[in-house]
Amino acid sequence: MAARHIGVFIVAAICGGQLLAQTDASKTAASAAAPANPWAFNLSVSGYDVPNGQSYVSPTFTADHDTLHLEARYDYEEQRTGSLWAGYNLSAGKKLVLEATPMIGGVFGNVTGIAPGLELTLTYKKVQLFSANEYIFDTTRKAGNFFYTWTQLTYSPVPWFAAGYVVQRTRAYQTALNVQRGLLVEFSRKKVTFTTQAFNIGEADPVLVFSLGYSF
Repeated sequence: MAARHIGVFIVAAICGGQLLAQTDASKTAASAAAPANPWAFNLSVSGYDVPNGQSYVSPTFTADHDTLHLEARYDYEEQRTGSLWAGYNLSAGKKLVLEATPMIGGVFGNVTGIAPGLELTLTYKKVQLFSANEYIFDTTRKAGNFFYTWTQLTYSPVPWFAAGYVVQRTRAYQTALNVQRGLLVEFSRKKVTFTTQAFNIGEADPVLVFSLGYSF
Protein backbone atom coordinates (compact mmCIF):
# COMPACT_ATOMS: atom_id res chain seq x y z
CA MET A 1 0.00 0.00 0.00
CA ALA A 2 2.78 2.44 0.96
CA ALA A 3 4.80 1.63 -2.18
CA ARG A 4 1.76 2.27 -4.38
CA HIS A 5 1.08 5.64 -2.78
CA ILE A 6 4.74 6.68 -3.02
CA GLY A 7 4.72 5.72 -6.69
CA VAL A 8 1.64 7.85 -7.29
CA PHE A 9 3.34 10.71 -5.43
CA ILE A 10 6.44 10.55 -7.66
CA VAL A 11 4.43 10.27 -10.90
CA ALA A 12 2.21 13.20 -9.89
CA ALA A 13 5.25 15.33 -9.11
CA ILE A 14 6.86 14.58 -12.50
CA CYS A 15 3.62 15.14 -14.41
CA GLY A 16 2.97 18.37 -12.53
CA GLY A 17 6.40 19.70 -13.49
CA GLN A 18 5.93 18.79 -17.14
CA LEU A 19 2.43 20.29 -17.24
CA LEU A 20 3.48 23.60 -15.76
CA ALA A 21 6.67 23.77 -17.82
CA GLN A 22 4.56 23.58 -20.98
CA THR A 23 2.20 26.39 -19.92
CA ASP A 24 2.41 29.38 -22.27
CA ALA A 25 0.91 32.51 -20.72
CA SER A 26 2.64 35.36 -22.56
CA LYS A 27 1.37 38.89 -21.87
CA THR A 28 -0.32 40.96 -24.57
CA ALA A 29 0.28 44.66 -25.14
CA ALA A 30 -3.25 45.44 -24.01
CA SER A 31 -2.85 43.69 -20.66
CA ALA A 32 0.54 45.36 -20.10
CA ALA A 33 -1.07 48.77 -20.60
CA ALA A 34 -4.03 48.05 -18.31
CA PRO A 35 -4.03 49.65 -14.84
CA ALA A 36 -2.96 47.47 -11.93
CA ASN A 37 -5.73 45.67 -10.07
CA PRO A 38 -5.74 46.80 -6.42
CA TRP A 39 -7.09 43.38 -5.43
CA ALA A 40 -5.09 40.14 -5.45
CA PHE A 41 -7.05 36.87 -5.59
CA ASN A 42 -6.09 33.23 -5.21
CA LEU A 43 -8.16 30.09 -5.71
CA SER A 44 -6.72 26.75 -4.66
CA VAL A 45 -8.25 23.28 -4.65
CA SER A 46 -6.73 20.41 -2.68
CA GLY A 47 -7.65 16.77 -3.18
CA TYR A 48 -7.00 14.46 -0.22
CA ASP A 49 -6.41 10.77 -0.97
CA VAL A 50 -7.13 9.32 2.48
CA PRO A 51 -7.34 5.60 3.38
CA ASN A 52 -10.58 3.94 4.49
CA GLY A 53 -12.95 5.98 2.33
CA GLN A 54 -12.21 9.39 3.85
CA SER A 55 -11.02 11.11 0.63
CA TYR A 56 -12.40 14.59 -0.14
CA VAL A 57 -11.76 17.91 -1.92
CA SER A 58 -11.11 21.20 -0.11
CA PRO A 59 -11.27 24.58 -1.95
CA THR A 60 -9.90 27.84 -0.51
CA PHE A 61 -10.39 31.35 -1.87
CA THR A 62 -8.48 34.44 -0.72
CA ALA A 63 -8.79 38.14 -1.57
CA ASP A 64 -6.26 40.79 -0.52
CA HIS A 65 -6.50 44.58 -0.80
CA ASP A 66 -3.55 46.38 0.73
CA THR A 67 -3.70 45.34 4.42
CA LEU A 68 -7.15 43.73 4.19
CA HIS A 69 -7.26 39.92 3.92
CA LEU A 70 -10.47 37.95 3.24
CA GLU A 71 -10.66 34.17 3.04
CA ALA A 72 -13.25 31.43 2.53
CA ARG A 73 -12.62 27.71 3.11
CA TYR A 74 -14.63 24.53 2.76
CA ASP A 75 -13.85 21.04 4.08
CA TYR A 76 -10.84 22.51 5.90
CA GLU A 77 -11.69 22.47 9.60
CA GLU A 78 -13.96 19.46 9.11
CA GLN A 79 -15.69 17.77 6.18
CA ARG A 80 -18.99 19.41 5.18
CA THR A 81 -17.91 22.51 7.11
CA GLY A 82 -17.20 26.03 5.84
CA SER A 83 -15.44 29.03 7.33
CA LEU A 84 -15.21 32.76 6.55
CA TRP A 85 -12.26 34.91 7.64
CA ALA A 86 -11.11 38.51 7.85
CA GLY A 87 -7.58 39.57 8.69
CA TYR A 88 -4.90 42.25 8.56
CA ASN A 89 -1.72 41.87 6.46
CA LEU A 90 1.57 42.88 8.07
CA SER A 91 5.07 42.82 6.59
CA ALA A 92 8.56 43.62 7.88
CA GLY A 93 12.17 43.13 6.85
CA LYS A 94 14.19 43.16 3.63
CA LYS A 95 16.68 40.27 3.59
CA LEU A 96 14.77 38.32 6.20
CA VAL A 97 11.14 39.01 5.30
CA LEU A 98 8.33 38.40 7.77
CA GLU A 99 4.71 38.44 6.61
CA ALA A 100 1.95 37.86 9.15
CA THR A 101 -1.85 37.91 8.92
CA PRO A 102 -3.78 37.72 12.20
CA MET A 103 -7.39 36.72 11.46
CA ILE A 104 -10.76 36.00 13.02
CA GLY A 105 -13.13 33.49 11.49
CA GLY A 106 -16.58 32.00 11.81
CA VAL A 107 -17.00 28.23 11.31
CA PHE A 108 -20.30 26.60 10.33
CA GLY A 109 -21.55 23.16 9.29
CA ASN A 110 -20.62 19.94 11.07
CA VAL A 111 -18.59 22.20 13.37
CA THR A 112 -19.89 25.56 14.58
CA GLY A 113 -17.70 28.07 16.34
CA ILE A 114 -15.44 31.10 16.40
CA ALA A 115 -11.76 30.81 15.49
CA PRO A 116 -8.84 33.21 15.91
CA GLY A 117 -6.09 32.39 13.41
CA LEU A 118 -2.64 33.40 12.25
CA GLU A 119 -0.93 32.89 8.89
CA LEU A 120 2.82 33.45 9.01
CA THR A 121 5.52 33.43 6.30
CA LEU A 122 9.24 33.88 7.01
CA THR A 123 11.51 34.06 3.96
CA TYR A 124 15.31 34.20 3.76
CA LYS A 125 16.79 33.94 0.29
CA LYS A 126 15.71 30.49 -1.04
CA VAL A 127 14.35 29.17 2.26
CA GLN A 128 10.78 29.77 3.40
CA LEU A 129 8.79 28.85 6.49
CA PHE A 130 5.00 29.01 6.19
CA SER A 131 2.54 28.28 8.97
CA ALA A 132 -1.28 28.52 9.03
CA ASN A 133 -2.81 28.10 12.48
CA GLU A 134 -6.21 28.44 14.11
CA TYR A 135 -7.97 27.52 17.32
CA ILE A 136 -11.67 26.72 17.14
CA PHE A 137 -13.85 27.55 20.09
CA ASP A 138 -16.78 25.21 19.47
CA THR A 139 -19.97 27.02 20.45
CA THR A 140 -22.00 23.81 20.73
CA ARG A 141 -19.73 21.73 22.95
CA LYS A 142 -16.51 22.55 24.77
CA ALA A 143 -15.04 19.15 23.89
CA GLY A 144 -15.12 20.28 20.26
CA ASN A 145 -12.42 22.92 20.79
CA PHE A 146 -9.42 22.13 18.59
CA PHE A 147 -6.07 23.54 17.44
CA TYR A 148 -5.24 23.22 13.72
CA THR A 149 -1.89 23.77 12.07
CA TRP A 150 -0.34 23.39 8.65
CA THR A 151 3.38 24.23 8.82
CA GLN A 152 5.94 23.70 6.07
CA LEU A 153 9.61 24.47 5.52
CA THR A 154 10.72 24.62 1.88
CA TYR A 155 13.85 25.24 -0.16
CA SER A 156 13.59 26.67 -3.68
CA PRO A 157 16.79 26.15 -5.74
CA VAL A 158 15.10 27.70 -8.79
CA PRO A 159 12.08 30.07 -8.94
CA TRP A 160 9.73 27.44 -10.41
CA PHE A 161 10.46 24.56 -8.00
CA ALA A 162 10.44 24.01 -4.23
CA ALA A 163 10.70 20.97 -1.98
CA GLY A 164 10.45 20.53 1.75
CA TYR A 165 8.94 19.12 4.91
CA VAL A 166 5.37 19.61 6.11
CA VAL A 167 3.51 19.04 9.39
CA GLN A 168 -0.28 18.98 9.80
CA ARG A 169 -2.75 18.65 12.65
CA THR A 170 -6.37 18.31 11.55
CA ARG A 171 -9.60 16.52 12.32
CA ALA A 172 -11.02 16.67 8.81
CA TYR A 173 -9.99 13.00 8.61
CA GLN A 174 -8.65 10.40 11.02
CA THR A 175 -5.35 8.53 10.96
CA ALA A 176 -3.25 6.66 13.50
CA LEU A 177 -1.14 9.82 13.97
CA ASN A 178 -2.37 12.90 15.81
CA VAL A 179 0.30 15.07 14.18
CA GLN A 180 1.10 14.06 10.60
CA ARG A 181 4.46 14.61 8.95
CA GLY A 182 5.40 14.42 5.31
CA LEU A 183 7.28 15.64 2.26
CA LEU A 184 6.20 18.06 -0.45
CA VAL A 185 7.23 19.16 -3.93
CA GLU A 186 5.90 22.26 -5.66
CA PHE A 187 6.02 23.47 -9.25
CA SER A 188 4.96 26.95 -10.35
CA ARG A 189 4.53 28.59 -13.73
CA LYS A 190 3.31 32.17 -14.07
CA LYS A 191 0.09 32.29 -12.03
CA VAL A 192 -0.33 28.52 -11.59
CA THR A 193 1.06 26.38 -8.76
CA PHE A 194 0.91 22.59 -8.41
CA THR A 195 1.88 20.95 -5.12
CA THR A 196 1.98 17.34 -3.99
CA GLN A 197 2.32 16.30 -0.33
CA ALA A 198 2.79 12.79 1.03
CA PHE A 199 2.07 12.27 4.75
CA ASN A 200 2.78 9.38 7.13
CA ILE A 201 5.28 7.59 4.86
CA GLY A 202 6.61 4.56 6.72
CA GLU A 203 4.56 5.33 9.86
CA ALA A 204 0.93 4.68 8.89
CA ASP A 205 -1.22 4.39 5.77
CA PRO A 206 0.02 7.24 3.54
CA VAL A 207 -2.16 10.28 2.85
CA LEU A 208 -1.57 12.08 -0.44
CA VAL A 209 -2.62 15.69 -1.06
CA PHE A 210 -2.69 17.21 -4.56
CA SER A 211 -3.16 20.98 -4.71
CA LEU A 212 -3.67 23.28 -7.69
CA GLY A 213 -3.64 27.04 -7.19
CA TYR A 214 -4.31 30.01 -9.47
CA SER A 215 -3.53 33.66 -8.65
CA PHE A 216 -5.22 36.53 -10.44
